[in-house]
Amino acid sequence: MAARTRARKRALELLFEAEQRGINVGDLLESRIETPTTQHALPDYAVEIVRGVIAHWGQIEEVLATWSQGWSLERMAAVDRAALRVGAWEILWNDEVPDMVAVAEAVELVGRMSTDESPGFVNGLLARIAEVKHTLV
Repeated sequence: MAARTRARKRALELLFEAEQRGINVGDLLESRIETPTTQHALPDYAVEIVRGVIAHWGQIEEVLATWSQGWSLERMAAVDRAALRVGAWEILWNDEVPDMVAVAEAVELVGRMSTDESPGFVNGLLARIAEVKHTLV
C-alpha cells in the first residue's frame, strides 16, 4: 500500500473513531500524535488531512449535504461519511492531489471498509463535487 493511501486510511479511521465515540476529532488527533496506539506514529499526511477536514468542517458538511441528492449525512454509513470528508478536503483544498485520484482513493477505501453500494455512491458524489468545485470554494 502506498504511503499516501495508508495515510488516507489512518485519517479515515481517526474521523470514524471520533464520530463513533462521540469525541472531538481534534482532541483525538492530538492524543494520537502525543501517544500513538500503534508502533508507528501517524503519517504526516494523515495529520494534514485530519487538520484540513477540521479547519473546513462546516464547508465540507454543507457541500456533502447539498450535493448528496436525497441522502442526509445522518443516513450515510459512518465509514462513507469519513471517506467523503477526506475526499472532499482533498478535492477542494489540496491542490497537490488530482481530483480523480482523491475520488479513486475514497472509492477504494469504502470498497474495502463499507457496504457493497458505497463505492458507487462515494464515486458519484465526489465526482460531482470535483465537477463543480470552482463554484464552491
